Amino acid sequence: MLQTLRGFIECQRAWTAAWHVAEPAPSLVTHGFAQLVKENHLRNFLLWHVEDLARRDDLGAEAVRRAKRAIDRHNQERNDFIEQMDAAILETLHAPEEKALMHSETPGMILDRLSIMALKEYHMEEEANRTTAAEVHRHTCGRKLSCLRQQRANLTECLMQLSAELLAGRQYFKIYHQFKMYNDATLNPQIRQLMVSG
Repeated sequence: MLQTLRGFIECQRAWTAAWHVAEPAPSLVTHGFAQLVKENHLRNFLLWHVEDLARRDDLGAEAVRRAKRAIDRHNQERNDFIEQMDAAILETLHAPEEKALMHSETPGMILDRLSIMALKEYHMEEEANRTTAAEVHRHTCGRKLSCLRQQRANLTECLMQLSAELLAGRQYFKIYHQFKMYNDATLNPQIRQLMVSG
């Protein structure tokens, strides 16, 4: 699984392009690690576009409220898929060496960051090539696009290095549980107060 991560990173770019042509319907049914990566990327894709929508001032308060609820839902699912990716990876690893070092960032977290970077790269390229934009805007976005591509390449290499260390047993990681509280009526005091008073 860890040996094939570079392929999944390329898939993130391909999915981004494809979903801008025909937006897929989200599915919580997962089949294998590739599906977990795809579902995580889909949540980031949906988050990206609803975040844009939430910043419009002309649609009224109800549209912003609906967008916020969608953001909360997609973000919760996005984090759930990060944990599931990490759990799947842990199942494939042998016990680390006695002197192995713990890595604070998990492979799932890095894949999630790469997912977001694929979206940034796609949209920055759109701006760099947008013919209705001023030349200075396109030039500025072109420079940013080059920087994003380099950052994505660097982060990809970091993931490859971590993967090699994990496979060799020289490093290990633990699942980082987010324990999001805002979506849980028993943990969010504002929602709990509504339930009690209602």
